[in-house]
Amino acid sequence: MTDLFEKSMETLELPRVLSLLADQAVTEEGKERARRLRPETDPAEVALRLKETTAAVNKMVLRGSPSFSGVKPVAGSLQRADMGGSLNTRELLDIAGVLAAARSAKEYGESDGEEKSPIDVLFHSLHPNRFLEDKITGSIVGDGELADSASPELASIRRHIRATESKVRDILQKIISSSQAKYLQESIITQRSGRYVVPVKSEFKNEIPGLVHDLSGSGSTFFIEPMGVVKANNELRELQAKEEKEIDRILAELSAEAASFREDITLNYELLIRLDSIFARGKLSARMGAMEPGLSAKSLCLRRARHPLLPPKTAVANDLSLGEKFDTLVITGPNTGGKTVTLKTIGLLTLMAQCGLHIPAGDGSTIRVCQRVLADIGDEQSIAQSLSTFSSHMSNIVGMLAETDGETLVLFDELGGGTDPVEGAALAAAIIEHARSLGALVAATTHYAELKVYAMTTPGVENASCEFDVETLAPTYRLLVGIPGKSNAFAISQRLGLPQEIIQQAAARVSAENVRFEDVLTKLDQQRQEMEKEQRQAAQLRLEMEQAAAKAQEYRDSLQKEKEKNEARAKAEARAILDEARRTADEVFRELGDMRKKAQKEQDWQAVNDQRAGLRHRLNEAEDKLGVREKAAPPPMLRPAQKGDTVTILKTGTQGTVLSVNKDGVLQLQAGILRITAKQEEVRVVEGETQTQKAARQYIQRTEHKLRSLGAKAEVDLRGMTTDEAEMTLSQFLDRAIMGNLTQVTVIHGKGTGAVRKAVHTYLKRCKGVASFRLGRYGEGEDGVTIVALK
Repeated sequence: MTDLFEKSMETLELPRVLSLLADQAVTEEGKERARRLRPETDPAEVALRLKETTAAVNKMVLRGSPSFSGVKPVAGSLQRADMGGSLNTRELLDIAGVLAAARSAKEYGESDGEEKSPIDVLFHSLHPNRFLEDKITGSIVGDGELADSASPELASIRRHIRATESKVRDILQKIISSSQAKYLQESIITQRSGRYVVPVKSEFKNEIPGLVHDLSGSGSTFFIEPMGVVKANNELRELQAKEEKEIDRILAELSAEAASFREDITLNYELLIRLDSIFARGKLSARMGAMEPGLSAKSLCLRRARHPLLPPKTAVANDLSLGEKFDTLVITGPNTGGKTVTLKTIGLLTLMAQCGLHIPAGDGSTIRVCQRVLADIGDEQSIAQSLSTFSSHMSNIVGMLAETDGETLVLFDELGGGTDPVEGAALAAAIIEHARSLGALVAATTHYAELKVYAMTTPGVENASCEFDVETLAPTYRLLVGIPGKSNAFAISQRLGLPQEIIQQAAARVSAENVRFEDVLTKLDQQRQEMEKEQRQAAQLRLEMEQAAAKAQEYRDSLQKEKEKNEARAKAEARAILDEARRTADEVFRELGDMRKKAQKEQDWQAVNDQRAGLRHRLNEAEDKLGVREKAAPPPMLRPAQKGDTVTILKTGTQGTVLSVNKDGVLQLQAGILRITAKQEEVRVVEGETQTQKAARQYIQRTEHKLRSLGAKAEVDLRGMTTDEAEMTLSQFLDRAIMGNLTQVTVIHGKGTGAVRKAVHTYLKRCKGVASFRLGRYGEGEDGVTIVALK
């Protein structure tokens, strides 16, 4: 990477973006690597970096970012431990921190249910060592202090130390509490040179025999170790020496064990730093609202691109392209209109993508991987080197052209400025042509009208302008590709208050050709604004039509889905009804067969009738499910019924004859053997029957008679019943016989005491359906039965 390329990266402000990237890293090494990040020129490596960033973004969306806290450099410590050195507690805790982070990251990367990504191999390559991690963290606690549990020997030594300290304190406490306390400066126990002492007044120093370890600054206090504690203090010092020796042994053991896993721990550290860098790129992407660009071998195409260092809410997004239809873009327009920002955006986004960073642009954006991005932007005049603005720019351009080839992106700001306009414009066009001939992509800003004409008349070169609102004297920062810009110097000066006569004098000095050219540009700009307005209106109409079409399609889809749902439901219901009907029909046929067999054997007539009723009930239910028994509206009443009329009872569908009509309109009807009452609205007069209707009615009556006869029994046995039971059974029996149109039945009551026979005859006398009754004759059962004739 050449010095000019490095200088161009500074000019395009890549270090500022890398500083933002460093802020997203967690580890110090990750931050430093972010600041040192440089563009990659191998397309395959660039693609890998971008895919890594995308993978980090996707993982963060699902599960957040892995933890890299506690990851600190350990290479030096491991090297010293490998050479036999003993590490201190801080160094060992740093190694444990790397192992803990590796374990956490390994668990993070092993989540199931996610698509494979380029960074999975980094997670899988980690080698956690939970045993060593726990051993270090379990042995070292607090501020670098070893825990008692670090070794059994250390625990034993510390128990003895605590016991000895307690013994020393007890001896000194007795001195403080005894009569000797009057010799003390204060009733306290303190330490000097690691030994327990008491403060004694200088005048009583001989009253407490012992070793003097210190003297106060004023000389009024002697710190004396009484002879009674000398032995205990000596023992304490010995124990403390043993403790230090055991601590050194434990640290050496832990260091040796860490050294045995040096390669794995070093690899873990490198992988964690790399992962930290990748996830820092992912965090920066999320912060900028950026995306992964595509890569192209020939062209650059940016959709809705924003400068990454401008506030996202205020930065204007522009579409930029180079290398597709044209390889050179000449950007014109007034000062402060955004020309330089556009140049920097092209260069900086290219550099960011080659660093593996996502770019703040829209979907469909692509970046060309360049070997060099060279920029001449800004004023670099130097008094010390006697360089003018033109000279400094030209010196920079000479170096750029020397390094330019077919894989270079060249950016010129105010090309040809700082010298005679005619010569400067000619020189600028020649420089652009030379760079194009070398195969480079070129973007340049200028004020020269000659370059606008050059761009309009040269194939492969395109004009662009930064829009400027003359009314507000403010740039809109919109880039308009294909349209040359105006400097708007006269309009701006007039808006700022320059007298009209000065502006007119200036306009008179402008050549007629330049005036015509500016007029053409003005008309082009007006036409552009009108076209853009029409395009916006057309786009709005198209959007509304698309929305209306989408709503209509959605409504059609919903109707179709509802239709399909209803059809499916109807088919399911019909299938269920048909299945039920088949089951019912099968059951009907089976039970009809059973009824026929039972009728032939004349057995269990009551059960036959009950089954027949149940059978009719199930048939009715089946008809209801099939929907064939729809309740039809009753036929209209043609006239009120009169005595002698034949009427149909609506509720039952049976016919009867009107016997009389009461004053309140209630009818007395004779329906077969039954007499019933009904209201006028409950019947309809049968005016007359056709021959077919009469035949159908007679057929129905005969069928009903057969059905009733089939279910009725000709005799009943009351023997063994009480009179009340016999009377109830007889009543039910006679009702079925009458409904079955039987003319004669037999009641078996037996002879016995005659109580049941008497009760039967009493009931028969008051029963309206009985014509006559008599006792049985010889061969019929004689006095044990009663033969009943029915009406």
